[in-house]
Amino acid sequence: MLTKFTPWRNTSFSSLPLPLEIATKLYVDSTSIKTASSDFGKLFQETPFAVFYPSTVSDIVHLVKSSYTSSSPFKIAARGHGHSIDGQAMAKDGVVVEMTSLSGGIKVSWSDYLGFYADVGGEQLWIDVLRTTLDHGLAPVSWTDYLYLTIGGTLSNAGISGQTFLHGPQISNVHELDVITGKGDFMTCSKNMNSELFYGVLGGLGQFGIITRARIVLDKAPTRVKWVRMIYEDFDIFTKDQEHLISINHGLNYVEGSIIMKKSPANNWRSSFFSILDEEKVNSLASTCGVVYCLEVVKYYDEFSVQPINEELDDIFKDLSFKTGFIFKKDVSYVDFLNRVRIEELKLQCKGLWDVPHPWLNLFVPKSGILEFNQHVFVDIIQKEAKSSGPFLVYPMKRTRWDDRMSATIPDEDEDVFYTIGLLHSARNTEDGKIIDDQNKKILNVCAEIGIEIKQYLPRYYTTKEEWIKHFGAKWSLFEERKAKYDPKLILSPGQRIF
Repeated sequence: MLTKFTPWRNTSFSSLPLPLEIATKLYVDSTSIKTASSDFGKLFQETPFAVFYPSTVSDIVHLVKSSYTSSSPFKIAARGHGHSIDGQAMAKDGVVVEMTSLSGGIKVSWSDYLGFYADVGGEQLWIDVLRTTLDHGLAPVSWTDYLYLTIGGTLSNAGISGQTFLHGPQISNVHELDVITGKGDFMTCSKNMNSELFYGVLGGLGQFGIITRARIVLDKAPTRVKWVRMIYEDFDIFTKDQEHLISINHGLNYVEGSIIMKKSPANNWRSSFFSILDEEKVNSLASTCGVVYCLEVVKYYDEFSVQPINEELDDIFKDLSFKTGFIFKKDVSYVDFLNRVRIEELKLQCKGLWDVPHPWLNLFVPKSGILEFNQHVFVDIIQKEAKSSGPFLVYPMKRTRWDDRMSATIPDEDEDVFYTIGLLHSARNTEDGKIIDDQNKKILNVCAEIGIEIKQYLPRYYTTKEEWIKHFGAKWSLFEERKAKYDPKLILSPGQRIF
């Protein structure tokens, strides 16, 4: 049974003017505290004083206002699905808000001005948005590779995947937000209403407000996908083909790439794409070469356009330079493609191999530095040291698909294309996780030494204010101003360790 928190029993909270209906939703039982003290990374822990289970958005408003008006404000972190890597959704000695206890729902609508859209509670999972919108023959256009994440969580970062080159990150596909600021103010915002808060919150790492509703762009949903992977032996050719593919108008719907090394299987937890024989073929090539590069693309279609899609793909692929005989094709449903990681997750859960440390490193790398990054990181560090089998992602994005008014930060170089790197490690135990963590820090140091101006995505290795200032660059002054305006007492998202 849960032990309810009564504020007058603890001196830290004894002066808080919490309404009884709010106080009774704070818990200090061991199960709640343990859950709120850990995350997907399994490498970092911070113990909150209490966990808050709101029934309504008003509950969160009252909680934040209570902190803001107190002479001793307490920290508050909104927790979605707990998929952070380094404690970003934790609040040491503060209160963690379990957003998934809300039921904001999902409502599909249409207007002459916006077209089709969905109003979605910030606590909702993207998989549930997909299922609901598909009932209307619709779907969001931009995704993450893993759909069991909350809307508020991904929009506080950016939300990226292989569709980003085409539609931009998830934050570029939002019409409107409901937000609770660090003052406890409930505000609706958009590009035309409270726009400073709107742009600040999108990619704002939870620093200016808690997202309780988002109005998401929808489009007609396909039913099937042609899913293709091609293998390369040369990294330069691999990246040139990737950049070519994202430049084609009316071309592909998804473009990603990955690294396969001799000790990393071609199939991994992102998807068991290859048949047994095809995996053996790819692994054999990787063992011979030491490392090969996998280009992964998708074209959406429906049952009435099978032949035209095949012809379109043949026309696109004729200009590529992948290794002869190393092109592999699948045809799957739209849902199975988008939900591919979940399918593998369930397999790993059955084997006890999912809830392990995940010392991930996610980076944005300028196009001008990607060849050096391959040599100094993928070859000289990842391949030689072999601390983990990945998966390791590398794929390009277009700068023009990102709105610079938003808080999310990408490389400063004035180039049309930059790359995302995902070193998605899994460790057997905490000790191995720390070894990989040290390797991640080494990679960051090497990039600094050779002058590659990277940006961390889902940043977790900044320990000083100076590092955060460098990260945000020209955006820092505005970021700091927005913090002072919307969360002047530094209540929200302490786990990011920015202020």
